Amino acid sequence: MTASLPTDTVSTLLRQERIFVTQPHLPPLEQFMPYLEQIWQSKILTNGGPFHQQLEQTLCEYLGVPYLSLFSNGTLALITALQALRITGEVITTPYSFVATAHSLLWNGVKPVFVDIDPRTFNLDPARIEEAITPQTTAIMPVHCYGQPCDVEAIRKIADNYNLKVIYDAAHAFGVRKNGESVLRHGDLSALSFHATKVFNTFEGGAIICPDAKTKQHIDHLKNFGFVDEVTVVASGINGKMSEINAAFGMLQMQHIDRAIERRREIGATYRRLLADVPGVRCAESSPDTESNYSYFPILVDEEYGLSRDALYHKLRDHEIYARRYFYPLISDFPMYRGLASAQRSNLPVASEVALKVLCLPIYPELRDEDQGRVIEIIRAARA
Repeated sequence: MTASLPTDTVSTLLRQERIFVTQPHLPPLEQFMPYLEQIWQSKILTNGGPFHQQLEQTLCEYLGVPYLSLFSNGTLALITALQALRITGEVITTPYSFVATAHSLLWNGVKPVFVDIDPRTFNLDPARIEEAITPQTTAIMPVHCYGQPCDVEAIRKIADNYNLKVIYDAAHAFGVRKNGESVLRHGDLSALSFHATKVFNTFEGGAIICPDAKTKQHIDHLKNFGFVDEVTVVASGINGKMSEINAAFGMLQMQHIDRAIERRREIGATYRRLLADVPGVRCAESSPDTESNYSYFPILVDEEYGLSRDALYHKLRDHEIYARRYFYPLISDFPMYRGLASAQRSNLPVASEVALKVLCLPIYPELRDEDQGRVIEIIRAARA
């Protein structure tokens, strides 16, 4: 028996409301007003005010991490994490990510060295990491792609053997656990993004997970121009502080986050069930030992489907469904990186293939069942 939607679902194809790959989760506006009133009364807008302090503590408890330093966005968190560890030379990273991963290295005067990914998880392949290490290598920057945990144990062993630092780009990994433990506890530092497109958002925002109080203090100095006190500056820091309005919104979001993730789980399960029998469509694998946040829902479109990935992408757009080709092109294929990566590109066969096949489908808490049905029915019908 093939999985299918009710026949009357086909009629929904005639509706042309736009469906985007994601949509920010926004609690009822009236719930945010008391937070704004408190800010107006206190007149504290930034510089580590009460909401900022509350959110740091709340997130530490929720995420199961010892210390956390909030930032105005995830890219500044990555840049500052590299600064905090004094990373120089070359850093091994993935070409299969949002470009901010590699940009953060260039902002620090560090050369990104791109290596291939695992075909199952789309994360850095540990075997390829070790092959790329040179005397100039100082660190590894993996990405928990789509929230799927990296092979953290294998990466840790390589880093220990070669005395390398590990900074995780954990932009997709809010709340993700493996074997009951937060994936954010791995590596020397992990950087989060709270951008509007993420599972947990503060409009804009980010954070660095810190292993101890001393590291957090150093990072707190770096994100505030290097100030220790009113008359003492100890480093060439940056202005990376999160505002009180963003932090207050984060506090409100925490009241809704579990339900938001549960709704994402329901949507992901429906995609898996109703696309399971479509030839040439592969849903990305999920590990049974992982508690996912369902931040993305990627599929791979193989030749057996009968249409190319790009043809399906445009077919969906014809019906006002804006799926995204995350991550295409590879970072190493952007013009500004081609010269830098020219010697590496031939060593990226898996990443190159995945980038040509991947399509991330709409997934967000407010996605209606009938709209998800419209996405699924178009994918099923387009092949015919």
